[in-house]
Amino acid sequence: MQLRYNVRLYPTAGQRHALAKAFGCARVVFNDGLRARQDAHNAGLPYICDSGLSKQVITEAKTTPRRAWLGEVSAVVLQQALADLNTAYRNFFASATGRREGPKVAPPRFRSRKDNRQAIRFTKNAKFSITAGGKLRLPKIGDVDVRWSRPLPAEPSSVTVVKDSAGRYFASFVVEVAEQPLPPVEPEAGIDLGLSAFAVLSDGRKIDAPRFLRRAEKKLKRLQRALSRKEKGSINRAKARVKVARQHAKVADARREFHHQLSTRLIRDNQAIYVEDLAVAGLARTRLAKSVHDAGWSQFVTMLEYKARLQGRDFRRINRWFPSSKRCSECGTVQESMPLDVRSWTCPCGAVHDRDVNAAKNILAAGRADRLNACGGPVRPPHQVAQPEEAGSRRGAA
Repeated sequence: MQLRYNVRLYPTAGQRHALAKAFGCARVVFNDGLRARQDAHNAGLPYICDSGLSKQVITEAKTTPRRAWLGEVSAVVLQQALADLNTAYRNFFASATGRREGPKVAPPRFRSRKDNRQAIRFTKNAKFSITAGGKLRLPKIGDVDVRWSRPLPAEPSSVTVVKDSAGRYFASFVVEVAEQPLPPVEPEAGIDLGLSAFAVLSDGRKIDAPRFLRRAEKKLKRLQRALSRKEKGSINRAKARVKVARQHAKVADARREFHHQLSTRLIRDNQAIYVEDLAVAGLARTRLAKSVHDAGWSQFVTMLEYKARLQGRDFRRINRWFPSSKRCSECGTVQESMPLDVRSWTCPCGAVHDRDVNAAKNILAAGRADRLNACGGPVRPPHQVAQPEEAGSRRGAA
């Protein structure tokens, strides 16, 4: 499977200038290609094919005084900018015709020099390399200093150089990695994601929510107020904007590190992981939006999924309409309603439940039932699938 490895870059002043030129050229080629196709569509002309567009906005454009400076950057950077445009169009057409699942994809939009993220991509054709001294050699840019956190497991097929809104530079390598199965273990875990506790496991453990954004709110408010007082278009406003962006970057980095550590630990300690398929986009439009974004559930679940695939673990998503909170994990009775302010409840069968722990147990049972069904085994209702402690007591009684 393919994985991305991100490392921090520290270009010199001259290299930053060369990168800015490459970002600008890639943006111009993308916009020229988009404008050419829009003009052809408005004029009733046929759709311009990929090769014809490349010839028009790169090959022929370089020979004109208006675009002669495109020859100052690597040709691969320009070709990859057009490849991104072609991919955006294909995704849009597939979405419009119903061949692409998920939310509708909008048509490509023009790129701006004021976009928060600027990126260029080099493939093997560009002949980028990693020098013996550990620097990243890029065509027409030079040898860029790299802060390596770990060595790459294989030779990268491409590298994307990114400048984020905080002015930091990163290199994102695409590497083909073989699966690395971990030794089998017995435990399995159902995970109920929440806001009061970030994750509640089916064995009763609760993992506190770090709330990185909430903890940084006071400083962010101060920086935002300072930014609002600066005159638009001034140098001081640009400096204040970078300070705000850097603070947000710190929050995002801390959240990502927390997700990586927790997901790695859960995958290592459990043979199977079951998680509810939450409607994050819908929850992000409610009054809980800031807390939902602060938790970062989607990023965490994505990490669990790819790490499980890489390390030979079983990962499954449970249908979001499954009544994990309202169902009794002992008898299977489903309550009529379960408001969010109810954190514990008693079932008519006499079982007393913590809302989140009960939901995690139901998610575990539903995941096991789904796996039995997928493997061709007997299908049982989730509440009839033995919990870990039940299975242990039966073995002891036998």
